[in-house]
Amino acid sequence: MPYVNKARPYKKEYEQQQDRDELPNRMERQRARRKLDAKGVDRTGKDVAHVKALSKGGSNKDGVRLESPSKNRSFARKSDGSMK
Repeated sequence: MPYVNKARPYKKEYEQQQDRDELPNRMERQRARRKLDAKGVDRTGKDVAHVKALSKGGSNKDGVRLESPSKNRSFARKSDGSMK
């Protein structure tokens, strides 16, 4: 854990997220989590995965599902090892 002996730089992290224009995607993911929580879905140990990834133009309207963290965080690869 990188912040064990010092305070976490939340302000700096927030500025970096804004520089990368990451905030809208983060808010979209949070909305999806809240919808599942409102339905009473137990998502303990699971990731909220969008049917079409936000990084590839997807949205909550495309749908969300629960997946294991290893499946959600892995990337499909071509036979030469490069990403699809």
